[in-house]
Amino acid sequence: MGHLAGRAPDRPLMSRFGSWLARRAYSDLLRLLKPVYVLRLWWRGRAEPLYRHAIGERLGDYLGEPREGALWVHAVSLGETRAAAALIDALRRVDPTLHLLLTHSTATGREAGQALLREGDAQAWLPYDTPGVVQRFFTQFKPAVGVLMETEIWPNLLQAAHEAKVPMVLANARLSVKSHRRGQRLSVVMQPAAASLALVLAQTEDDAARLRDSGAREVVVCGNLKFDITPDETLLARGQGWRKALGRAVVMAAVTREGEEAMLLAAWTRQPAGQRPLLLIVPRHPQRFDEVAALVQQAGLVVARRSQWTDAPDDAALRADVWLGDSMGEMPLYYGTADVALLGGSFAPLGGQNLIEAAACGCPVVMGPHTFNFAEAARLSLEAGASVRVVDMNEGVGRALELAGHDERDVVAQRAVAFAAQHRGAAQRMAHRIEPLLQPR
Repeated sequence: MGHLAGRAPDRPLMSRFGSWLARRAYSDLLRLLKPVYVLRLWWRGRAEPLYRHAIGERLGDYLGEPREGALWVHAVSLGETRAAAALIDALRRVDPTLHLLLTHSTATGREAGQALLREGDAQAWLPYDTPGVVQRFFTQFKPAVGVLMETEIWPNLLQAAHEAKVPMVLANARLSVKSHRRGQRLSVVMQPAAASLALVLAQTEDDAARLRDSGAREVVVCGNLKFDITPDETLLARGQGWRKALGRAVVMAAVTREGEEAMLLAAWTRQPAGQRPLLLIVPRHPQRFDEVAALVQQAGLVVARRSQWTDAPDDAALRADVWLGDSMGEMPLYYGTADVALLGGSFAPLGGQNLIEAAACGCPVVMGPHTFNFAEAARLSLEAGASVRVVDMNEGVGRALELAGHDERDVVAQRAVAFAAQHRGAAQRMAHRIEPLLQPR
């Protein structure tokens, strides 16, 4: 239920009673699903043990004394947490005494978020969206302001925030055409939730229009925080050093999703063995690392896993056909190693992954037809000559191989860096809009 819903133009607004009744039915459904929710967390904890940590927090069972007055930022997963880091840095420049409450829904988000904490800050799981659980959350933490990142709209959470008089902001907000259309049938629940937001800071004008149609009232276009993420220079330089040491080109499949690796390997093995560069695959989800390694081996290719070496690839890795990027927090390292990257999530109808980080690292991107989650960034990147669009994985592999072995690669890389730099500034603009809400009321 994490996405905003649109308001069907031919439906009258529901009465307050009708909206309450719909939210009540939604809450009853979530209560019924609570055992399934907890079992799913436990199941995911097999591969990522952090999912089993402090499960009680998700159900409103908090340890320690109640806290009051922090800036609450909810960043669901890794990408949102990294975007939130830029906003948090900007807000701390405005108020160095700021205390932070950081919540997440995924293990990767929580792990990354630990690096953002300072003395006096706190971290917790996002509460399950039933009335009793979210009320206990606000009793425990009493934040001054809440900031939800990108698409995270939860009806009971926002109702409880309204009752607790906590102003809520949706930052770096985006809403694709597909999500907007799909959400129209849920508008009776989601439209009042969107209307309760004190402020929406949208990425693009198109996002802003869809968010207003979804019920949001105060909407301001500020740009995309992901342009403000600065790649780790140490990791980037190490990756560039690895590329020189390899002495051969590297094609990366960046942040791949389920089904894409099979397409990639089928297209890859059609190429003459002697003409293939090193293939670097970095899956989106850590729980799939072993699965992807097995797919590579089934394709008859020799795989070396990043987790098997520390500072530099060993001799076995240097001879391998494929590297598996089975580590977290090292994307600049991988982009620095790669000559060109195939954009994960764009070759299956999944909406694409963030291409901005690749651009900031100077890595040209080849993307498939499905980039609706980052439509504006993809369009701007193409217009800047910082990326290439293809129709499918077969064409994508062919185009990546052409770029990896051609002088054109360096030209596209320079354009990518310039493109990323051109669109920075969203963090400062958003901090400027949020700062007045942090003032004592």
